[in-house]
Amino acid sequence: MADPSSPTGTDSTFGNAGGRHRRPASPESSPGYPQDDTQDTDELPAFRPPAGRPARRSPWSTGRDRVAVALVVLGCVLLAGTVWAFSDQRGTVQQNAEPPPPLPAAPASVPGTLTEMWRAPSSATPVPVAEGATVVTGDGGEVAGRDALTGQVRWRYGRDLPLCTVAPAWNRVLAVYSKTGAAGATGCSEVTQLDPGTGGRTAQRNGDAELGTRLVVGERHVTTTGSRLLNTWRDDLVKSNEYGQVPALVNPEKQPRTGCAFASVAATSGKVGVVERCPEDPADRLTVFKAAPDKSDKPEVEYSTVLAGGSAQLVALTEKAAAVALPEQSRLVIYDVEGRERAAYPLDLPAGDLSEDPSGGVVPTAQGEANIYWFTGSRTMALAKDDLTPRWTVNNTLGAGTLFAGQFVVPIEGGLVVIDEADGGTVRTIGVDRREHSGPVALSSTGPVLLEQRGDTVVALR
Repeated sequence: MADPSSPTGTDSTFGNAGGRHRRPASPESSPGYPQDDTQDTDELPAFRPPAGRPARRSPWSTGRDRVAVALVVLGCVLLAGTVWAFSDQRGTVQQNAEPPPPLPAAPASVPGTLTEMWRAPSSATPVPVAEGATVVTGDGGEVAGRDALTGQVRWRYGRDLPLCTVAPAWNRVLAVYSKTGAAGATGCSEVTQLDPGTGGRTAQRNGDAELGTRLVVGERHVTTTGSRLLNTWRDDLVKSNEYGQVPALVNPEKQPRTGCAFASVAATSGKVGVVERCPEDPADRLTVFKAAPDKSDKPEVEYSTVLAGGSAQLVALTEKAAAVALPEQSRLVIYDVEGRERAAYPLDLPAGDLSEDPSGGVVPTAQGEANIYWFTGSRTMALAKDDLTPRWTVNNTLGAGTLFAGQFVVPIEGGLVVIDEADGGTVRTIGVDRREHSGPVALSSTGPVLLEQRGDTVVALR
């Protein structure tokens, strides 16, 4: 019988040296748990989980379910197609360009001769639109950015809508389109702001401008003209003010007058002026209001005064004064910042010059170095920039004129006249063959290029 104390005892915890040893008892050795009968190693045995439950069948795997899913997908496709078919984007064409190289510098003075370089249709621009090396034309439904020297189209922005007007503002171009609304009313409601160098869109909005609208640009705001409603927008096209008969008016007490017709509009830094014709007034009324009041639907009027007569035209507005032409009295009246008459000057004009309200509600004017220039219809009058005092007049002109090559030029029959801004004296005249055109001419310039708006056509001269 073996000695129980011997290391070779059968109930010893360890077996003979070099022999097989047993693992200590553990829960893993309990019945039902996978057993490991392999030789001792440094690795743990692989775990084999018990078999899981059978896979559950998807509740969406029947034929009816597949048909339902297909119908949902088809509906989404049809809806997307319908939205696209009737969206504004479908009727929009945009071709952008890289920024153009800079133009050559303007000459030191107006050249003695000017030659036509190119011409293009542009019925939507009341005056030529030029910014840097680009001349922008608008005709039909297309706005085009053209090389100022060659007239070649560099970029296009077109819509399947007619253009109302195109104007420059804050080194951008504003294009206003006409669209028929849900109620059938047609207005100039679609506004797009474009980069003149590339044609890229920089802002867009919908508005309530009337057909025939023009854009009156201030330092940081632009106002749409109209016979019953004026809208003012910031330079990012956010509406800052509305004045007149507002569509779907909720609170009529916010508008000072809603039954008046508007005749002419002008703007300056932070202000908008309008000549109103109200049924309760004995004559026309001049009103000046803030371009950006605290609330866009509640105008803040700086002053409103009844004038001395009818058929009035707001010629110019500055921070210090407003100049109003009164044809019935043959006078130009200057008002101060509180609407008080400061001075009045006689007007010696042909009867036809002021017989009608200005086209689009905007009197033709231009900015010079020292003066604001007013085209009456037959002559150009210089008004001092600070207080709008009349300084001198050039007879037999075709437009307000523009600065070009450091001098002020005014269109006349058969050419241009270079004017001394100090006294209105003629520096020299330049012949320009306008062919069949004999009406008014609006001027603009960029670099060495002088631009003429002759009716529905823009002509570049150099």
